[in-house]
Amino acid sequence: MYKNHFQFTEMPFSIAPNPRFLFMTQRHREALAHLLYGLQSDGGIVLLTGEVGTGKTTLCRSMIDQLPAKVEIALILNPKMSAEELLLSICEEFHLDLSNKVPCIKTYIDTLNIKLLANHADGRKAILIIDEAQNLSMDVLEQLRLLTNLETNTHKLLQIFLIGQPELKELLARVEMRQLSQRVIARYHLTQLNFAEFSGYISHRMRVSGASPLIFPEKFYKRIFKASTGVPRLINLICDRALLGAYAKGDAQVGSEVLNKAISEVLSINPSTRKPYIIGVIALLACFTLYFFIPAGSILPATLKSWFQRKPAMEVAAAKPEISLPLSALKVPEDLSNSKSKVYAFKALFTLYGLELMTEEDPCKQTVEAMRCFPGHGGLADLLKINQPVVLKLSANSGREYSATLISLDNEAANLQIADKLLRVSVKDLAHAWLGQYTAIWNVPRGYHKLMIEGQHGIFINWLRHALLAADSIPDNGSDIYDAELAKRLRSFQLSEGIQPDGVIGPQTMMRLAMISNHKLPRLSSAKKG
Repeated sequence: MYKNHFQFTEMPFSIAPNPRFLFMTQRHREALAHLLYGLQSDGGIVLLTGEVGTGKTTLCRSMIDQLPAKVEIALILNPKMSAEELLLSICEEFHLDLSNKVPCIKTYIDTLNIKLLANHADGRKAILIIDEAQNLSMDVLEQLRLLTNLETNTHKLLQIFLIGQPELKELLARVEMRQLSQRVIARYHLTQLNFAEFSGYISHRMRVSGASPLIFPEKFYKRIFKASTGVPRLINLICDRALLGAYAKGDAQVGSEVLNKAISEVLSINPSTRKPYIIGVIALLACFTLYFFIPAGSILPATLKSWFQRKPAMEVAAAKPEISLPLSALKVPEDLSNSKSKVYAFKALFTLYGLELMTEEDPCKQTVEAMRCFPGHGGLADLLKINQPVVLKLSANSGREYSATLISLDNEAANLQIADKLLRVSVKDLAHAWLGQYTAIWNVPRGYHKLMIEGQHGIFINWLRHALLAADSIPDNGSDIYDAELAKRLRSFQLSEGIQPDGVIGPQTMMRLAMISNHKLPRLSSAKKG
């Protein structure tokens, strides 16, 4: 909203883990050195911990950017799964063929071991990175320990990086976890910025975004530092909100009144408890108009059973009716439980795609036939960006949480389905109730690969060419081979859509391509093109 006003080339205080904005304090350099040391070792576990918002994920992305070509990565962003599900996800991340194989832990480990031995023979290295690792269960941690036993006589075959909050340190300090803890070859705990580092942090992010640091007068630094407690993510949220306030007033600089209001709004949920572990939720509630982009989604694995049936394709196009309702208050029935509301919400979401939910269990923990869930965090701008119906996590005035289906959204109001009730509520009411979490679903084409290599061929390349043609109208040879020109077009598309142009075909890239190339898909806003 204020990018052009301040002549930024990029949003300076986005909370996306963009390595370009990484400000390397002495502690960040030490942490990165520990990560790189672990990478160069012959195996074991590397541990990076720190409070929410201290830059762990950004640091990890920086390490990934420095990886040599002969390193393969399996990246797990949502580790709340069973040991079997985790092994399956790891196999999928390494693009292992599990077709015609019995789905069980032994199958996954055997297949992974064959892949790792082949990598070792070819001089390639395999690493597994698990973010939010404090959410790993004891059983899964034990399975990870067993994975470190995959080895030759001289080398471990899999390097494991665990990135998590301080609870991860406490978990590994337990007596029953001593075997796993003994496998940790490097560990580092990342802390908040001190005041000297904070001053450099503000200036660094402003310079990277192409603007003058004077937009934030230095006389305000102590006030921002005290409010943020030196946590980078909270610094970003306060500064982002302050810039929005200055833009709204037409000011060229952030003023004292605007800054006070920004701090108050960001910390308004619980001013007396400014601990880092609640920062993300506080920010999402307070700053719903800001532009957030958190690539934190994980691809949930496809397993064996389908749990819904497809309706005829022609019904999909007509699944979302035009809705014209008067504005009403956002109310949730007193007898509607969180779990029941979730079932209703996903049923409504699948109906919009011409699908029928066949079970009341959590859909994102099961097989979805050719479909996957994308769990995301962000603001209303993010929802308009993906421009497709989603399931939202909301909070009632009583503090009770529940789920609802967001069917459509514009600048003034949103159409929500809560249980069997269809409501049109104001954007303000929605922002106050929404906890910033959403789940979208996306289709997995035949032969889909997240990471493409030049020379790779198959039916998915045809799908990709068709989708990119709808996006950029650049005619090509129609080959089913992934060549340099197609890779360039893919990165160009990602850049134009505000997605990191890394050539990785993740869920956000897939959703945007699908929305542009398939006009029958339901959309949040008819004003959005593609």
